[in-house]
Amino acid sequence: MSTESNAQDPMEFMRNMWSKMGFSLPGMVTPTLDVDELDKRIADMKAVENWLKMNLSSLQMATQGLEMQRATISAMQAMSKIAAEGGRKDGGEGAAQPNPFAAGMWPWNLMQNAAEQSAAAAAAAAAPAPTAPAKATPKDTK
Repeated sequence: MSTESNAQDPMEFMRNMWSKMGFSLPGMVTPTLDVDELDKRIADMKAVENWLKMNLSSLQMATQGLEMQRATISAMQAMSKIAAEGGRKDGGEGAAQPNPFAAGMWPWNLMQNAAEQSAAAAAAAAAPAPTAPAKATPKDTK
């Protein structure tokens, strides 16, 4: 009958399983009456809590930084769009109106052009090379 009562007690089953592995059941499962052990566990838990708070703060700062970066890029894109459209809304033929954003937008335009050129170069490198037509001879160029 004692084996039947052991089979019904899940804690006894766990103790038997862990003892066969050569080390005792983890302290989180077995209660203790030792005050020093409880103080150690409390200190460990507080250390883990502080570590988690620190990681949470780091994660929140990283998220906030990315949100600020996104807002800055969106604002720069909107200003670039306004600057580009400002020269087109002239009402005359080719005469551009002065644009208040144009002077300060040169870094953004430079970065945009570089990004577009790099994307075009990557697309060209990824696309299969078309077959080249036969080379022109000096007779064909006349």
